[in-house]
Formats: sequence, structure tokens, C-alpha cells
Amino acid sequence: MTRFPTCVALLVKQYLPVFRRHTVNLYLEVYVNKLIRLVVVMLMAMLSVSSHAVDIRQQAPDFTLKSLEGTNLRLEEYRGQVVLINFWASWCGPCRQEMPLLDRLHHRYEDTGFAVLGVNVEGEVAPAQKIVDKTKVTFPVLIDEQQKVSEMYSLEAMPSTVVVDRDGVVRYIHRGYKPGDEAKYVEVVKQLIRE
Repeated sequence: MTRFPTCVALLVKQYLPVFRRHTVNLYLEVYVNKLIRLVVVMLMAMLSVSSHAVDIRQQAPDFTLKSLEGTNLRLEEYRGQVVLINFWASWCGPCRQEMPLLDRLHHRYEDTGFAVLGVNVEGEVAPAQKIVDKTKVTFPVLIDEQQKVSEMYSLEAMPSTVVVDRDGVVRYIHRGYKPGDEAKYVEVVKQLIRE
């Protein structure tokens, strides 16, 4: 009986380092394979985003979306005006904070050939309507029901703002919002209205 545990102890002592090396190598191989797959997926994602991303000095992708009032609005219909497109969601705190400021901007410059279009990315009317009722914004709010417009504009942050000139060319892109960002919007809009 005492020989069996001694024999097992000797076997473990002899083969444990080999087993450990083999196990570590196996784990290392699995880890490296997963890492390689992750890098490949990230590269593919980056390539697909960069090939579809909206860039400055590029024609703004046209879209038609239903507004909260029930009418279809098309970006192309705003040709000849400077248009600020703001992509937002009801769950986004900075979006809710920014909306009244965008409404003031809309009222301040609408008589000079400027429009704000709010595009809600959630695809549902109820949450968007609730925020519009609460913030009392008056610019058109559109619902991106299938998130196709969000895809076309390759959104990376909420909110995202795109300013389009009178010729339909993207002239400014801003991702996110923090207090004070609206000053840059005013600067860009005033410059584009003067052109």
C-alpha cells in the first residue's frame, strides 16, 4: 500500500513538468489564435467603416425619413440651404442636453437659409416623441426606423452632428457633445450661410 502512493508521487514528479509545459503551450496556442482572429475582425471592421464613412468635402448621402408629424422629409429637398443633421437617442443624456441649444440655433438662423434636422436612431416614435414633448424643440425630428441612415453616416458616437452646405456637401462633423460645443456649430453655420 505504501508503494502505490510513492509510485504515483514519482510519476507525478516526473511527468508534471511535461504536462505543465504541454498545457501552457496549448493555452498559449489557443490564446494566440484568438488574438489573431480578433485582429483580423477588427481590421475588417475598420476597412468596412472607412469605406462607407462620411467624410468632409464628400456629398452627403441622401435619405428620406418620416417625421414625427407623419410627413416624409428628404435631405435633397433642403438643397440650397445649410443643414445641420443631428443624430440622437432618447437614452443619451448629452443628446437631451444639446437639443434645446440646437432649437435656439434653428430659430436664430432659419430665416437665412438654415435648417436643423434631428434624426432619432432608435427607430421608435414613442421615446422620441416623449423627449420632443419634454424639450419643446420645434425643428423637424425624423425617425430612422431601420437604422439605415445611421449606417450610411457611420455613426460612432451619440450624439453625432453633420453640417451640410447649400450644395449638399458635408463640411463639418462632430461626434459627442459637451457644453460649449454649440459655439463651434454657430461658427460653422455662420460661415456657410455667408458663402
